[in-house]
Amino acid sequence: MSHRVNIPRRHLLAATAGGVLASLASGPLRAAVFPRPDGRLAATPWQTPGPFYPEELPLDSDTDLVQVAGQPRPAAGTPIQVFGRVLTDAGKPVPGARVELWQCDAFGRYHHPRDRGGNADPAFQGYGHTTVGDEAAFRFRTIKPVAYPGRAPHIHFAVSGPGFERLTTQMYVAGEPLNERDGILNRIADPLARKSVIVELAPAPEVEPDGLAGSFDIVFGRNLVQG
Repeated sequence: MSHRVNIPRRHLLAATAGGVLASLASGPLRAAVFPRPDGRLAATPWQTPGPFYPEELPLDSDTDLVQVAGQPRPAAGTPIQVFGRVLTDAGKPVPGARVELWQCDAFGRYHHPRDRGGNADPAFQGYGHTTVGDEAAFRFRTIKPVAYPGRAPHIHFAVSGPGFERLTTQMYVAGEPLNERDGILNRIADPLARKSVIVELAPAPEVEPDGLAGSFDIVFGRNLVQG
């Protein structure tokens, strides 16, 4: 049986850079960590970074991918906010980790020269990054991922930093029909590890008006963290 654990208020306040949120420990802002019988958390599985990690990082590469500097409109698509923490499988924060996120736009196109599907939405940043503090909490504002040929909707993440190996993974959306047929997602043999990358997105007007929010914790196994 999987378990969902409430995030203490201080984690979410840190992740929102001082924002004031209501009902922080309910609904889509529950942390999705999955304890094993020995008490260790199920480690986030490695997943391919895919072919579209940016060749050059955009000048605007902050944590808000919906509003790009100099663009008169926000990105197309449904805005979402993704909250999370970087943890060891003992549940301890991993401060100083660099968290990166990249994904296609609302039309299924990446900001990448190898994506031949057409021009990507110029109002969508496509990539963002942050470095977590002592509580190891992060927040990204982006769009609800969409499918493109051969894949279920997903968002790429990478976590790197001193003292541990780089981890790349992908976040999926609960309830998406294509999840059942996605080869990369279903290659994760461990049921708990597979559940750990599938995130519920739900309305949270106190967080993202007219949008969605969810929680995605990234857990390092003992083989990836030194000390």
